[in-house]
Amino acid sequence: MSSLNGKPSLPSELYDEEYFLTACEGFEEFIESEGQHLSRRLRHSFEIAEVTPGMKILDVGCGRGEIVRHCIEEGVECYGIDYAHVATRMTRDVIDQSIEEGQHGTVKAGVCRSDAKKLPFPTGYFDRVLMYDVVEHLYPWELHQALLETHRVLKPDGKFIMHTAPNRWYDQYAYPWVRRVRIAMGQGASYPKDPRAITPVNQHVHVNEQSPLSMHQTMRKAGFRGRVWLDSPPQNRDENSMMAGLRKLAFDAPPFRWFFERELFAVAHKA
Repeated sequence: MSSLNGKPSLPSELYDEEYFLTACEGFEEFIESEGQHLSRRLRHSFEIAEVTPGMKILDVGCGRGEIVRHCIEEGVECYGIDYAHVATRMTRDVIDQSIEEGQHGTVKAGVCRSDAKKLPFPTGYFDRVLMYDVVEHLYPWELHQALLETHRVLKPDGKFIMHTAPNRWYDQYAYPWVRRVRIAMGQGASYPKDPRAITPVNQHVHVNEQSPLSMHQTMRKAGFRGRVWLDSPPQNRDENSMMAGLRKLAFDAPPFRWFFERELFAVAHKA
């Protein structure tokens, strides 16, 4: 852990090429399609943004660059920022590849290395600011500053679209019970005591998981109003009727779903 003015901050060196190609969500689709296809999570998040030609888009924490490439191919002006050197290089590569392979006219696109807490763009420039799988990597003080900057660069009628995982309430309250059940079923080796350890690198880079309530409060403090909701990846599992029934109860019925749903989405606007 590094620090800025005595406040905690993760060093960018934690996010190397191995992270983006083995642990960062969607790496299978990225490797298979060379960045042309979006993962399920990114595709769903992008659909929520309702992006149309003529808009200006900012992808905060652009990672490997799939969203920027997707915008180029949709004829949408898009810029990506990331504070990891590897991410900006990977994004630049997929931008170049997309332009080389397609006929996109004069669509504007680019990427730069920048901190989410100090965006290098003019006030009120973007129709959409996207922040996918970034929130959990920012300490609370950093997230507040990043949201203030997001608020600044959005147009008055612009929208902020966010995705983060996991739902903190799942890790705190549901996962211990899930782990007990899996241990009883002889599957305990896949369910370590610390849920972050399921993907070991997350023990080092996840520092600020959110609940629906905390995410709502955090956005309001930065001047946003909007909707926060829960969702989960498709649960296409081959299991007995009892487990299928318990799963349906956990994911469909409140209050259980508040603790078992694992992904948070938000769409917000300036207050």
